[in-house]
Amino acid sequence: MDKLRWIVFAVLTVGVLALLVIFSGDDNIDVSSVDENKLLTGSEQSGNIGDHSLGNPDSSVILVEYGDFQCPGCRSADSRIKSIVTEYEEDIVFIFRNLPLSSIHPNALAASSAAEAAALQGQFWQMNSLLFENQTSWANQSSSERIDTFASYADNLGLDVDEFRNDIVSDEVAQKIRFDMALASKVGADSTPTFILNGDKLEQDVWGDDDKLREALDEAIAQ
Repeated sequence: MDKLRWIVFAVLTVGVLALLVIFSGDDNIDVSSVDENKLLTGSEQSGNIGDHSLGNPDSSVILVEYGDFQCPGCRSADSRIKSIVTEYEEDIVFIFRNLPLSSIHPNALAASSAAEAAALQGQFWQMNSLLFENQTSWANQSSSERIDTFASYADNLGLDVDEFRNDIVSDEVAQKIRFDMALASKVGADSTPTFILNGDKLEQDVWGDDDKLREALDEAIAQ
């Protein structure tokens, strides 16, 4: 029995250490040489998954959101921001990066993984919208329930569901999320949503007001 207890203890210890590595991995990514104020292509650091963007990828005006799919504020801002980005699609590029605040949003990391898994099949923005639109449906689900829910979204999008289920727990997807979180830490984004326009953090009264956000974009375009 003593030997059995030690075996069980060892297995549990390894499991706990593995989880610690997964959730603290962003601290091990050195992004000091990364220019976070530009559209980033895939690299080994990011799990070979590049930034997800809308608008003009060649624009020098870059609006970045560090967002959490379980964050109510991110959900309420989502359709507004995308609508304004559409107005300015020739003049700016909009980038979404993951910042799941797992300490207060227990399903946020899984949701980011679902979005990145969908991205591997070319449907990041479609999954992005579904996650925000249905946030209240999955936010309080158990770990098994949420995966089934996200898989149903993947099925609705016509994705290969088996591949999606594999990708959602893959090292590549986990690395991308850790990379985004490391960039968020670098720019001082500690709440969601955080919006950065050409390297400057926007105050809530700017990104939360359509007219003020347009004014900020117009000023950035004119410079």
